[in-house]
Amino acid sequence: MKVKWFGQAAFLFVSETGLSIIADPYDPAYIGYGDIADAADVVTISHEHRDHNYVEGVGGKPQVLRGPGLQEAKGIQFKGIATFHDKSQGGERGSNTVFCFSLDGVRVCHLGDLGHLLSDEQIRDIGEVDLLLVPVGGLATVDPTEASELIAKMRPPVAVPMHFRTEKAGLRFAEVDDFLSDKVNIRRLDSSEFEIRKEDLPTPTQIVVLEHAR
Repeated sequence: MKVKWFGQAAFLFVSETGLSIIADPYDPAYIGYGDIADAADVVTISHEHRDHNYVEGVGGKPQVLRGPGLQEAKGIQFKGIATFHDKSQGGERGSNTVFCFSLDGVRVCHLGDLGHLLSDEQIRDIGEVDLLLVPVGGLATVDPTEASELIAKMRPPVAVPMHFRTEKAGLRFAEVDDFLSDKVNIRRLDSSEFEIRKEDLPTPTQIVVLEHAR
């Protein structure tokens, strides 16, 4: 499976057969990143904020998934877990859906704009995770310390930080280096893309840091 980070929480996942999934596409008029030019077969939306729900900017005619529960698209089962965008049960920023799915045998979990630590019940509901996309910037999501605690509890082989400050966006967010300061087994790439294979998953957790594509 190929993984590409556009910026913010927007990712592209492409299977070996060419099936493509985009998570949380942003509106470039609302955020500093550039247009998402790629097409998708499926789009997942964690919540209805313009830096996460801009389906209009995605090419093709994707099937769009929103909200919690089990849903099927293009032969793939997606599980949505109900969470919140804040620590006040959604009172400040509303709800957030964590999406989980498997592609090429790799179990993916995109946390969206998760604003709180997950309960043990929620972690059990998510199940085993091979690739975790985790916000680390704080302010509107979990912060570097909370993101680290989530990774320690969920124990994914690969974790990719997202939703942090860059030169293009998120000036009030923490930087990714704030999250990385106490980490080991870091793989920092000079690229927005990498490949992940089920048979090559590392142990212990490897932190993969990407450059935004746009």
